[in-house]
Amino acid sequence: MLWIPITIGAATLQVARNGAQRGLLEGAGPWGATLVRFLFGLPFSALFAAFALAVSSRAHLALDARFLLACALGGAAQIAATAALLVSMRRSSFALGTVFQQSSIPLAALMGLALGDRLHVRQWLGVTLAALAIGLLGWPRGRMVDWSAALFGLLAGLGFALASNAYRQAALGLDPTHAFLAAQVTLVIVQALQSAALVIGLAIVDRPALRAVLRSWRPSLAAGFFGAAASGLWFTAFAMAPVGPVRAVGVVEAPIAALAGRRWFAERLSPGQWLGGAAAALGVALAALG
Repeated sequence: MLWIPITIGAATLQVARNGAQRGLLEGAGPWGATLVRFLFGLPFSALFAAFALAVSSRAHLALDARFLLACALGGAAQIAATAALLVSMRRSSFALGTVFQQSSIPLAALMGLALGDRLHVRQWLGVTLAALAIGLLGWPRGRMVDWSAALFGLLAGLGFALASNAYRQAALGLDPTHAFLAAQVTLVIVQALQSAALVIGLAIVDRPALRAVLRSWRPSLAAGFFGAAASGLWFTAFAMAPVGPVRAVGVVEAPIAALAGRRWFAERLSPGQWLGGAAAALGVALAALG
C-alpha cells in the first residue's frame, strides 16, 4: 500500500509543476512550456537516479531494446499529452484543464487490462466512480463554451494513459524487484529522449520559443524540479501497482488544483463542482482499498 502516499505526493507536486508551467505559456508557447518540464527537470532526475543507484544493492538492470522502445513510446505520448493539457488550461482554467485530462483514469485501466494487469471489483468501481465524478466536475457550463478546451483535455488524458502504461512496462522490464531504482532510471532515460526531441524540433520549426525557454531559465528551474520530483513519484507508483488505481488515487490532484487555482489565479468553482469532488474522493478510496 506504499504506492498510495507516493501517488498523493506525486499529484501534489504535479499541481505545483503545472502552475509553474502555466506562467511560462505566454512567452514560450505550449511546446516551449512542455520542453521546460523535461529539459530543466533532467538534471534533477539524474540526481534522483544517481541516489537510487547508490542505495540499491544487487540490482540487475535490463537495458534492452524492449525497455528503450517502451521509454520512447511513453515519452512521445507524454509530450503530446502535456502540450494538449497546457492548451486546455489556457482555453478554460487551471482547475478545469486539470480535470479534463483525468479521462486518463478509465483509459489507463483499460490499457492496463490489455497488458495483463488485474483489478478487484471494488477497484474497477472506484476507477469508474472517480472518472464519472471528475467528468461531472469539469463539464463545461454557461452559454459561452469553448469545447476545444475539453477536446484538448481528452487528448491529454489519452496520451497520459498510454504514457503511464508504457512507463510501467518499462520499469517492470528493467528490474521488477527494485521499484524505486527502476522508476528513477526509466525517468532519466525518458526525459533525456524527450528533451533531445523537443530541442531539435523547436530549433527547426520555432526558434523564438526555444530562445524564450532559455531566457526564462530561473522560473523554469522551479518547474523542472517539481516536474522531476512528481514524475519520479509517479514512475515509482506505476512500478508498484497497476496504472488504473494509481491514476484514480491521483484524482486528489483535482481538489488540490482547485484550491491552487483559487489562490494563485482567482478562479472559482461552483457548489456542484465541489460536490463532484466529494464523489471523486469516494472513488479514490475504493480504488485505493480495493
